[in-house]
Amino acid sequence: MHPVLVHLGKITIYTYGFFIAVGFIVGILLAKREASRLGTDPDLIMDLSFYIIISAIIGSRLFYVLTAPETFMADPLEIFKIWNGGLVFYGGFILSLITAMIYVNRKQMLMWQTADILAPSIAIGQFLGRLGCFSAGCCYGKTCDLPWAITFRHPDTLAPLGVPLHPTQLYHALGNLLVFGILWSFRKRKKFHGQLFWIYVVMYGAIRSILEIFRGDFRGRTFCDMLSMSQIVGIAMVITGIAMLVILGRKKTVEAA
Repeated sequence: MHPVLVHLGKITIYTYGFFIAVGFIVGILLAKREASRLGTDPDLIMDLSFYIIISAIIGSRLFYVLTAPETFMADPLEIFKIWNGGLVFYGGFILSLITAMIYVNRKQMLMWQTADILAPSIAIGQFLGRLGCFSAGCCYGKTCDLPWAITFRHPDTLAPLGVPLHPTQLYHALGNLLVFGILWSFRKRKKFHGQLFWIYVVMYGAIRSILEIFRGDFRGRTFCDMLSMSQIVGIAMVITGIAMLVILGRKKTVEAA
């Protein structure tokens, strides 16, 4: 693939970082559009998005570093080189969720309505981010002999060279695009605030847990030699999401009675 998008003199634009940036921009624009449609101040969503971006980058990188701290012991500066790959979504999701909750509480915004505004943006941002991941070769899959297997040959790729692999980055990208499509088409027919967000949580958790089976990169410690940490978190997301959909749905029914 193409880890480097373009060289401009001494400036190098990495494909991974480019797609992440585009993902954030598209996500913010969609969130502002939804905020305006629902009568929420777009400027508040813009400010919230900025804090979420910073939290997501810090959290996702920190989670990755913690999965293999020995890798960064020899050269701690590698921690800051995110253009080389190594962002774990769960870490970014957790830290940005905490940040968002604090911001929403301080600005006295409607928490679940705000979450619904952001949910489709998260999904489309992930879709674009995974394309960057594919270009860099990180989060690569296990070897396979399927017709759609991908063989990385660029010397700067993070994936093993010269062997056919599951294109797990594209699996993730298509999964996120599917989630976005469902959320975007359903957003005007939701029954209660929080429904879109928790549907996202359930769908992403399920997709991630399944696709982990095909990942070939280092997954950190496993639970009972069966489940990776990402699968455990994904399963927890599914359970939590279903529980919250039931709770919020029943609360809406009681309020309407």
